[in-house]
Formats: sequence, structure tokens, C-alpha cells
Amino acid sequence: MASVRLVSLIVAVALFMENMDATVIATSLPAIATDIGTSPLALKLAVTSYLLSLAVFIPASGWTADRFGARTVFRAAIAVFVVGSIGCAMSGSLTDFVAARIVQGIGGAMMTPVGRLVLVRSIPKRELVNAMAWVTIPALIGPVVGPPVGGFITTYFSWHWIFLINVPIGLVGIVLASRYIENVRAEQHDPFDFTGMLLAGVGIAGLAFGLSVLGLDYLPLWIVLTMIGGGAVFTFAYVLHARRTAAPVLDLTLFALPTFRASVLGGFMFRLGIGAMPFLLPLMLQIGFNMTPFQSGMITFSSAIGAMGMKAVVPRILKRYGFRRVLMVNALLSSVFLAACAAFSPQTPVAAMITVLLIGGFLRSAEFTSINTIAYADVDARRMSRATSLTSVGQQLSLAAGVAVGALAVELTLHFKGANVIGASDFAPAFLVVGLISAASFLAFAQLPEDAGAELAQRAAAPAPTEPGDDRIG
Repeated sequence: MASVRLVSLIVAVALFMENMDATVIATSLPAIATDIGTSPLALKLAVTSYLLSLAVFIPASGWTADRFGARTVFRAAIAVFVVGSIGCAMSGSLTDFVAARIVQGIGGAMMTPVGRLVLVRSIPKRELVNAMAWVTIPALIGPVVGPPVGGFITTYFSWHWIFLINVPIGLVGIVLASRYIENVRAEQHDPFDFTGMLLAGVGIAGLAFGLSVLGLDYLPLWIVLTMIGGGAVFTFAYVLHARRTAAPVLDLTLFALPTFRASVLGGFMFRLGIGAMPFLLPLMLQIGFNMTPFQSGMITFSSAIGAMGMKAVVPRILKRYGFRRVLMVNALLSSVFLAACAAFSPQTPVAAMITVLLIGGFLRSAEFTSINTIAYADVDARRMSRATSLTSVGQQLSLAAGVAVGALAVELTLHFKGANVIGASDFAPAFLVVGLISAASFLAFAQLPEDAGAELAQRAAAPAPTEPGDDRIG
């Protein structure tokens, strides 16, 4: 079998492609709109259609991997994503472009949770922290590098290459996955929960899309609130459905596990605050500080460098201090460095800003790695695919909510000041608010047992494996 590092790298590259593509077109919309004969505002449909597609199809990812094998679905997800990328590059109209983005979203919806499932089913528990460190980095640096990379490619080459660059990356990923990843699947698979898929898909889509555009003036407020309200209704209907279904598409009984519950709920609060940063920071630097997109991108990229520096350190930290202590303390430290962005001003030295973002990126990456890993500490092999689907749903909703909270905080600041134009000082309250929300995750992590994830952190002897002769998670 391939090494842990190689399998992790294969998954990480695919996830980076998906995470960056979600934001890479942000700075390229005017150029794309000109070429395909539409307006940049109308082209926002391409952004929202991608998010909707992600939200709708994520719940089906776990069952699909169980039924057809994680490697098969992972390869197919990459292929679908590549086909969608080619469709985007070849689009000649708004309709073509939106349709291609939906196809991309379908591939991305399967790629992320199934990529994690590949790891937890093919890597021993005691090596999972190292593996998760690799796949955490794409989720952190993708949204940060997406806008500047998109702007660079559009300025010096052509916007088409934003999507065409995915083709060789995807083909290499498919070849490597075919050669080095085992096609692990569930020995028994349950019938597909079509009703649950419909309820969960509509509910998650309504909440994720509604929250992502709340406060951004993309749509009338009554439409946004209707989407959020409708999403909440369908989500509640799904909860009722799941209680009386033997094999629901999203298994809510997983929340009975303290480690899984802390990962999803604590992770939701932490990501909600952190998820606002890729939205707030570039706006503050460009609108408030009058920086160019390139200058802003270079500064925000420092947080990505900090995230990459975490990989070699976090397994040692977890081994020494354990998941509970690391999650609690680091949640507070990360939140302090997030809130510290409120002190930035046009007079703040660039070196000072980079230092704060560099350290903050390191701390956030360590926290995400710990959150993503502890989720699987006590999940049995049969429910592993459902765990990956449910954690992915929580992440999608938290990131959408983070943008909504950040935008709303800025809007409320303007409202109370009686101003109509955003200034540099209007972002400070937003950073303080999202920092406090991230810090609140401390309460969820404090509920963890002292020895939570001891085997994953290699702090105790491994318990008996779930099956004779097999020490893997799934």
C-alpha cells in the first residue's frame, strides 16, 4: 500500500483544486462577463450556483462511496470537476457558464467528503493526525490565494486558464488515485434515502445560499430571508424524518459521540468566525486602505504560509498535550489573532500585519487539523462515510454563515454611524465580533473527556481494533 504521505498528498491536491476554484473567479468576473456578453452582476449566478450545487449533493457522498467504493467515487468526482472546468472555459453565454459551474459543484461536493473518507478508511488511526495536517492546508490557503491567483491569470494570460489549469491537475490526480489508493467500500450498504436527500439537500441549500448572500445586496432582503426560512423548515423536516428512518442520508445519531459532537459543533463556531476572514480582510485592505488587489493578496497570503508551517509541528503538540487542551487553548489564541485584525489601520506597518497573519495562520491550521481529526476518534467503521458527509455539511454551513455575520457586522456599523460609504474603521467591529464567536468554540471543546482521541494523538496504547488484524479506522 502507498505511504501515508503519498495518499494524503493525492487527496490534498484534489481538495486544493476544489477549494481554490470556489473563490478564484471572484476577481475575474468582469473579464468573463465581457467575453460571454453579460454583466458582472448577472455573473454572480455562477458563484451562487456552485455553492448551491455543493450544498445539495454533499449529503449523498457518503452513501455513494459505500455503494461504489471510495476510490471509484473520488476519481469520478475529479473527472466531473474537470469536465465542469472545461465547460466553464468553453462557455459562450451566461447559461452555459452557470450550467458548467453546477457540474463543477457536483464534482466538488463528492470530492471533499470522499477525499477525507479515503484517508480515514485507508490510513491507521495513529497516523491520521499527520494525514489530516496535509489535507487541512488546502482548505485554509485555497480561499486566500484564489482571488490573487485569479487576478494574476486574468491580467497576464486569459481567464480561460483559471479553469483549464484544472485539467492536467485533475488527470494526474485520477492516475495517482488509480495507482495508489485502495477502493475500500462498506461490506454492507443500506438503501438510498431519497426522501432524506431531498429534504436535506433543499434545507442545506437554502441555508447555505441564503446565509452566504445575507448582507451583500446581491438579492432583495425578502428573497434572502425566504431562502433561509425555507431552508430551516426543510432542515427541521429532515430531523423529524431522520428520527424514524433506519439509515438516513445524514446520521444525526453520531452527535451522541462526545468527540464527534465537539468537532462538529465546536468546529461550526470556530469556522464561522474564521470563515469571515477571507471576506473581510481583502475588503478592508482594498476599500479601507486603498491597496490594489495584488497588494492585498500578497498580505493575506502570509496566513497561508503560516498554515503550511503547522504541518510538522501539530502532531508533536497533540502528543504532548492531548486534543482537549490543544483545542481549548488554541481556540482562544487563534481568536485573539483574528480579533487583532481590528487594530489594523492604514498606518499599520505591513510587516506588523504580516506577522499577525502569519502567526494566526499557523494557529488556525493547527486548530482545523485537530478538529478534523477528533471527529473520527470514536466513529465505528460502518458509519464512517456518514460521518464524513455530516462534517462536510457542517463546514459548508459554517463558512456561509461566517460571510453573513461578517457582512452584517459591517452593515450594522455603517447603520449606527449613519454613513453610506465604507471606511477603514468600519471593519474593526466585524473582526471583534467574529473573533468572539470563534472563541466561543472553547465551550464546546471543554466538554471533551480528558483522554479524548488519545490513540489518534499517540498518547496511549491503541485499543483493540474493530476487526481482527486490522487497526484502521474503517
